[in-house]
Amino acid sequence: MTASPLVPLTLVVGDEELLLSRAVSAVVRAARDADPDTELRDVAAADLQTGDLDEMLSPSLFGERRVLVIRTAQDLPKEVAAELLAYAAAPLDDVHVVVVHAGGAKGKALLSALAALRPHRIDAPKITRYGERRDFLRRELRADGRAVDEDAVGLLLEAVGSDLRELVSAAGQLRSDTDGPITAEAVTRYHRGRAESSGFHVADRAVEGDLGGALELARWGQSAGLAPVLVTSALASTLRSMALVASAGRASVPVIAGELGMPTWKVEKTQKQARGWRPEGLSDALSAVALADAGVKGGAADSAYAVERVLLAVVQARGASR
Repeated sequence: MTASPLVPLTLVVGDEELLLSRAVSAVVRAARDADPDTELRDVAAADLQTGDLDEMLSPSLFGERRVLVIRTAQDLPKEVAAELLAYAAAPLDDVHVVVVHAGGAKGKALLSALAALRPHRIDAPKITRYGERRDFLRRELRADGRAVDEDAVGLLLEAVGSDLRELVSAAGQLRSDTDGPITAEAVTRYHRGRAESSGFHVADRAVEGDLGGALELARWGQSAGLAPVLVTSALASTLRSMALVASAGRASVPVIAGELGMPTWKVEKTQKQARGWRPEGLSDALSAVALADAGVKGGAADSAYAVERVLLAVVQARGASR
């Protein structure tokens, strides 16, 4: 069961803006559900002076519910931090203090002291890695308890990109507009064009030997704003994954996934793509992609033509491997 956000002290630690905003909003929403007249004070730590917290947190004559949000708490002046700790040791029941701290070395003593009081803690670390974004998106898609296909998670991430707010919006749309399991077909239906013409989909067609399909997706993508560099980077990433998985030999999928730090679904997909390729073909394809990547970053007179040439080169390298 999820803990109620209506506690005297909530400590939010991290610097992922979306997660910080959600944590604060949850407390404010719960407080106003309990009392629509809840007073909200939202302040930056650096703006607080000695005595301000005493005024904001002093007992109310009428006992109305209050929420005090202190942002960037790592910037609290030493004297104000001491006031906060003194209050937090004996808080009021009708006041909900939310302390937002970046979690770094600055203000670490305050963070440790607050954590020792055993507040309701919410961690909001920066989401930067692909795997972290994928895990985040999977949780968003499963928010209403539905089953979600792994292919759907990867396809939506490729279609929408890395912006968390856009991912949340896309996941919400799928949850509200579909019934039953969320599948790759549902993602394609709602993000047709973006999903089908993503750089990785172009790369998939090329490494599988489908030149016509790769060219069609690449041209459509370019008309829709797909940057050529996204195609070359996707090709490079896909080919490198193929080389890594192929070099892992006949070990089981879970073992390979653990050794390479890949999810099992990607190992299985990459194994299928690597069939029919020889090491020399992969080497030739990677060399062609490296040249094309330099070209689309300024070395080529026509970046669209450079993309089409590298797609042909990759398909030919696959054919030569057979």
